[in-house]
Amino acid sequence: MKKKFRIYHRYITDSPLFVFQLDCRRVFLVFHFPISLILVNLEFMDPIAQKPRVAIIGTGTGGLALAIKLKQQLGYENFTIFEKGDDVGGTWRDNVYPGCSSDIPMFFYSLSTDNHDWPHSHGSSTDIQEYWQTLAQKYTLYPLIQFNTKVTSAIWDDAEKVYHIYLEDVKTGEKREYEAEVLVSAIGVLEVPRYANIPGREEFKGELWHSARWNPKNVDMRNKRVAVIGNGASAGIGYVCRTQFVPRITEDPSVQVIEFCRTPNWMLPPIRTEYSSVRRWFNRNIPLVPLFFRWLMYLRTELFYMLIFGSPFMRKISTKGAAYYIKSAAPKQYHEKLIPKYTLGCKRVIFDTDFCKALHRPNFDLNWDGVERITEDGVLTKKGEKIPFDIIIFGTGYRADEYPLQVRGVGGTIQEYFKDKQGPQAYRGTTYPNFPNFFTISGPNTITGHTSVIFTNECQADYIIQLIKPILERQVVTVEVKPEPTDVYNEKIQGRLSTSVFPNCQSWYRVEGSGKITNIFPGATTLFWLWLRKPKWQDYIGLGLEEWLDRRKKERRNKLWRWSAVLIILAVGVVYLWYNRRGFRFPPWKSPVSIL
Repeated sequence: MKKKFRIYHRYITDSPLFVFQLDCRRVFLVFHFPISLILVNLEFMDPIAQKPRVAIIGTGTGGLALAIKLKQQLGYENFTIFEKGDDVGGTWRDNVYPGCSSDIPMFFYSLSTDNHDWPHSHGSSTDIQEYWQTLAQKYTLYPLIQFNTKVTSAIWDDAEKVYHIYLEDVKTGEKREYEAEVLVSAIGVLEVPRYANIPGREEFKGELWHSARWNPKNVDMRNKRVAVIGNGASAGIGYVCRTQFVPRITEDPSVQVIEFCRTPNWMLPPIRTEYSSVRRWFNRNIPLVPLFFRWLMYLRTELFYMLIFGSPFMRKISTKGAAYYIKSAAPKQYHEKLIPKYTLGCKRVIFDTDFCKALHRPNFDLNWDGVERITEDGVLTKKGEKIPFDIIIFGTGYRADEYPLQVRGVGGTIQEYFKDKQGPQAYRGTTYPNFPNFFTISGPNTITGHTSVIFTNECQADYIIQLIKPILERQVVTVEVKPEPTDVYNEKIQGRLSTSVFPNCQSWYRVEGSGKITNIFPGATTLFWLWLRKPKWQDYIGLGLEEWLDRRKKERRNKLWRWSAVLIILAVGVVYLWYNRRGFRFPPWKSPVSIL
């Protein structure tokens, strides 16, 4: 085995100290001198392990974005990504229902560093999945990923300054442990499907599945009666799914579909278009074209924010436009039910994907009676009507208000922290008090209802890299946010939300649909970027952090003095040469060089 040698150096002012600690793996020798502390750590392991280990949970868009940036920006490869599935892609790997696609333009729903030859303005789940697979291959991420590995829990060891991460092989059930100095959760909010609280689900004798886990038995839907259940408090993500897959499955006239609805969603006209071969050629061969369209899509999403969320006057006009579209596209008998009574933007705004067109088909109907319970052979409505079905599909979204992974920090679990705060909260959606070296992507109040989650993931990934860079360089041992700035930040978040459209209705943005708003970010994309552009180091504490900040401050001050001296010398030299060219000669006692 090979010997590892590490040195930590930090300035301190407390009393002299000598510490000796020995265990089966490490030998710590701490020598304290009046000015500095030198920590020598001898370990027996291979050279790659000399660097701190980073554990990333999830190979969705956030996890892959962080991994790519670790390689691009830092050249860092001592990280492992744990993925419970058998491939990368996250929600785009899992959601394979018919018609699944993005509702954000693909020029903006992609990494800023990697363009792609998109065939449509809004990519299908297959196209998006292939895009992330290509990136994982391009950046050689597959060897760094442990597939079919579920993270069951993680516990911070404050003595060792590492996370003990407990893993389970989803195929064999084998359990094991992994240690890492840095833990990043990138599981996102679209992780655990939410089933409506309807009794009798286990009694149903037909086929039943959630849209997020589409048709696991590959059931032939031809000549079947299908019930689609959704449209409740978890609407938004669930409603996007239903407006996408219902038009596809009803294309077959032999499939009889009834969708049970409770609350309608505002819908806007379709926006998905197919790119021409000429447009795609320009995208592939002229470098500035993709960048131009990316900026154009960014500005369009910001304009959409202003129309829906930024101005009550513009929202009123947009509401009239949305109502006009629904009336012009949907059958007349549905107009009264399909036009929502709540404020536009309170729930996720949906772009129509032929849902209104499907309502004209004789094999598709909407039922607003409500579901009392599920029976052995179908559904019993709240009006007492029994309707038989062969298949029941839940399109009820995800448990976005619950964090499914148990992480224990210094003082308790993340679930206990959320409970104490009446719902999930974090500092800039990324860090948590008393959870050293723990970070999340797509954490509380980071989701937007108008722009690209890929962009916000990149913003958080850049922010995390700035925080962990001194850890990876062995300059700092731990980094964690202080409780006070976290509370102040969330008071600001909730204050902005209280004057927005989001408290006006039930939605998946809120705890249990009607509680604290914990998912949505109350601002434009530009504001999100500004808030996460650089860390406010005064809001953080950590072992070695203060000393590192002092050293960095001194280094920057010295650098400034050096550059100032260089500029002064150059300025004097320019003046001297200028006078020489004009034939003017300084007396030796008045020469600018001698004066300097």
